[in-house]
Amino acid sequence: MEIRPILSALLRNKTGPILVAVQVALSLGILANALHIVQVRQAVSARASGVESEPDVFALYVRHLKQGGHEEQLASQRTDTAAMRSVSGVVGVALTSQMPLSRSGNYTGLAANRKQVRSTAQASLYTVADSLIKPWGLRLVEGRDFYPNEVPEIDQNTSDEFPKVVLLARPLAEKMWPGQSSYVGKTVYFGTGEKARSAQVIGVVERLQTPGAQIGDAGEYSAIVPARLTGNEGYGYTLRAEPGQRDRVMKEAEAAVRAASPSAVVVRTKTFDEFRTDRYRADKAMAWMLVTVSVLLLLITASGIVGMASLWVTQRRKQIGVRRALGARRIDILRYFLTENFMITSTGVAAGVMIALGLNQLLVSQLEMPRLPAGYLLSGAVIFWALGVLAVYGPAWRAASISPATATRSA
Repeated sequence: MEIRPILSALLRNKTGPILVAVQVALSLGILANALHIVQVRQAVSARASGVESEPDVFALYVRHLKQGGHEEQLASQRTDTAAMRSVSGVVGVALTSQMPLSRSGNYTGLAANRKQVRSTAQASLYTVADSLIKPWGLRLVEGRDFYPNEVPEIDQNTSDEFPKVVLLARPLAEKMWPGQSSYVGKTVYFGTGEKARSAQVIGVVERLQTPGAQIGDAGEYSAIVPARLTGNEGYGYTLRAEPGQRDRVMKEAEAAVRAASPSAVVVRTKTFDEFRTDRYRADKAMAWMLVTVSVLLLLITASGIVGMASLWVTQRRKQIGVRRALGARRIDILRYFLTENFMITSTGVAAGVMIALGLNQLLVSQLEMPRLPAGYLLSGAVIFWALGVLAVYGPAWRAASISPATATRSA
C-alpha cells in the first residue's frame, strides 16, 4: 500500500488527526512519568531498614506518672528493662531515643573537621543505653560495638556531657570520608566551630535507616551514640521477639512493666510493621492514584481513537463502497485504516517522547527524581501503538465489511 494517498487524505482533513496525535502525545508524556514515579516509590518503600526480621521487632513506650529525680529515673529504666527481659521469647531489649521509619527523631549536623563552616551531612542521632546489635540484628561490618563502661549516665536538665564514641551507618561514613577503606578510629564532630562536640568512630554498621527514611543515601545517614538519659517525660524501648512470638511478647512485656512499676505507668506499643505502613501510606496512596490516572488516560485515549475512526468510516462510507466495487478486498480496506492510524499514533508517540523527557527534567530539577529510563519511553510507545491498533480495528473491520452494492445504491 502506498503511504502518499493516506498522507494526502490526512492533510486535507487535519483537525481530527491532530487531535488524536495530541491526545496520544500528552497521554504518553504523563503515563511514562507516572509509571516511573510509581516504580521509584515502590522501590523506596521496599528498601531494607537495616533491622533484621522486622516482623519480630516492636517499640514499647513507658511513662511513669511519678518520675522522681535523676537516680529514681535511672532505677526505673533498669527495672523496666529487667522486667521486659524476663518475658519468655524476648531476644533483645534496648532503651533507644527513636525508631527507624517512625517519622519522629533527632537530627544533627556532622563534620569531619572542627574548622568546617558547614556540616558534611545531616544525620539521625540514635541515643541508646543498650546495644542495638542484637535487638535489631544490625550487621557490624567494621570495628566493634560499644562497651557498658562507655555508656555515660546523663541528666539532661543539669549536664551537657556528650558520649565519646559513636557507631555510624556505612552510607554516612562514606559521605563523611569519601574513598576511604576504613573508618574506625576517625573523629567525627557534632556541629561546627569551636563548640562542636567530638566522638571517635569505633564501629560501622552496614545500614540503618533514619526515622524519616528519606529517598537516597540520606535515608541511611544514621549515627548511634551510647548514653543513658534522664529528664524526659517518658522513654522508648525496642524489643525483638522470637519468630512468631511478637504478639504474645508484646502483651506480656506490657504487663510485666506495669507489674514491676511501684507507681502508675502509661504503656503503649507499636510494631515495626506499623511504623513501615504509616511511613509509606502516603506513597502507596499516591502510587494507586497515579495508576488510576494512567488507566483513565489509556481508556480516554482509546475512546478518542475509536470515536474518530468511527467518524471517518461514516464520512467515507461512499468512498469505501466505490473502492470495494472497483475490486478492493476487505484486507485492503482494513490495512488502509490501520496504516492511517499507525501514522497518526506514531506522530503522537514522537511528540509524547519529547513531552515525557521535558516533564522528567522538571521532576529531576525540582524534586530530585531519578532520570527517566529509556525503557519507559519504549514501553509507552509500544503500548500506544498497540492501543491504536486495537482501538481502530473494530471501526476498520466494519469499514472493510461494507458491500460493493453500497456504492451502487448511493450513486
